[in-house]
Amino acid sequence: MTRRVLCRLDEIPDPGSRGFDFREGDALHSVFVVRTGSAVRAYENACPHTGGPLDWVPDQFLTREKDMILCATHGALFRIEDGHCLSGPCVGENLTPLPVSIEGDAVAVEF
Repeated sequence: MTRRVLCRLDEIPDPGSRGFDFREGDALHSVFVVRTGSAVRAYENACPHTGGPLDWVPDQFLTREKDMILCATHGALFRIEDGHCLSGPCVGENLTPLPVSIEGDAVAVEF
């Protein structure tokens, strides 16, 4: 696995989300991080329904209430805690989680 530092924790709103696209060798990665308090979770930025990105507007992965992850294309709703789809065309499916850690003030993912 490869570890990648994405940003500082204070660069992600609380509660809030932020997306990242980066290249590692020949592979392009699109991921997003959701922060609630000191907890962070990371997922691949791909809806299980079509594989397309969840955000239309950069860094906007959450509902207005900031209590669920929203796919802007299909309106699917996912739990922040585990990426499980509760509503929409991919009910019962899951976002692909990534190992995430906070090291000092840096947020890092492994892929």
